[in-house]
Amino acid sequence: MKMIAVTVVAVIAALAAGGFAWQRSQALGQAQAELEEALLGLDRSFESSAQGLGVTVGWGLPYFRRYVEGPAERHLPVDRRATTSPKRPVRSVIDAIRFPSDPHDLLLEENDVAILFRSDELEHVTEGARAVFGGLEGLLEMTSIRKGFAAGGFEGGQSLPKRMAVAADVPGADLIPDTAELFLGFTSTQKAGLGPLGIANYETLGLVDLGPSDYFRAGTSMHVSHIYENLEAWYLNFDFDERVTTTFSPEQKAKPGTQTVPQDPEDIADSARVAQDFARFAAIGHSAAIQTSSRLQRDVVAADGTVYKKGTAIPQRADFNTLDNPFFWSASPDRDAQQAEPAAGVHFVVFNPTSDDFHRNRLAMDGVLPDGTTLPLEPGARGQGLNSVLQATHRQNFLVPPRSRRSFPLVELL
Repeated sequence: MKMIAVTVVAVIAALAAGGFAWQRSQALGQAQAELEEALLGLDRSFESSAQGLGVTVGWGLPYFRRYVEGPAERHLPVDRRATTSPKRPVRSVIDAIRFPSDPHDLLLEENDVAILFRSDELEHVTEGARAVFGGLEGLLEMTSIRKGFAAGGFEGGQSLPKRMAVAADVPGADLIPDTAELFLGFTSTQKAGLGPLGIANYETLGLVDLGPSDYFRAGTSMHVSHIYENLEAWYLNFDFDERVTTTFSPEQKAKPGTQTVPQDPEDIADSARVAQDFARFAAIGHSAAIQTSSRLQRDVVAADGTVYKKGTAIPQRADFNTLDNPFFWSASPDRDAQQAEPAAGVHFVVFNPTSDDFHRNRLAMDGVLPDGTTLPLEPGARGQGLNSVLQATHRQNFLVPPRSRRSFPLVELL
């Protein structure tokens, strides 16, 4: 199995900007209809599967603030957990932030929309992007194109990430295990490590107040970032046992060459265990630290009566490796520090019930745990897990509406 993915990030072009309020509303209404027709055309042409084409549309806060401010004020969901005062509601989608281990020059982006195309067939991805950005010229203006790949190699053949990295001659490519699903060598898509279908939806876990009309019911929050991966540092500075403990937990053991390490609900770590590990080893494991906020700490009965057991994963990841540096193409190459030579990295895409929920996960990766414990980790220190070989360059949060409202949400309420 292989997966080719392209994320196209854009701003609303001249069609929907400027003019009197009624003109702007009319233009936005036309844009809403045109984009929806293009997306429906893709729905008719491809099944929504790895063999067909998956399309996800996420809208950034700049869109809501610039074009539909009034309706957004009334209808954007509110994060119950993050809101401490009814006078200052925290929305389900909030601005991205810098985390303790992020470099000072990381860019917090301000795009209006991000469209993610995924398929096992590159031609399907190309056709999807062409239908939206080629067929609707003047509607959306691209700011960046981000391409990548994942999976393959599970049946013994050389994986797609390994082949791509070697062909690009990026430093450390020859050190990647031949069948690795991703550059860093461990299986990322095992079932227990990914949230079950629907768990990241706004209405599922009760974290979100959907507001008076439930406009965004069945929606979710999406985070998109680009991260460089230092493959030489990972494979030369860490032996196999150290890569296991760094990726999972300081006490984790695995046979040499293991790629899939069980992350079942009964194996998860809580804040106390992570703090104890740090006291003993002066280190935290990537998975163990994140599990303190990314796994359910108790059984939860969802709004529809579904029971999610303690230890169930919440985030639904869609990250993919890339050779972009940092993007395949940028409309602002100087701002984005765009470079021609390939570089190993990952476009990290993940769906959480709220943006704040993602922030809690990412802070735990830096040793800021959900029980209030802050472990004294230096940014980029070896004991900080994967952060010692990762360097983020761009971040932004988006709101993914339900399918029926994926095109220019809230425009009809202007």
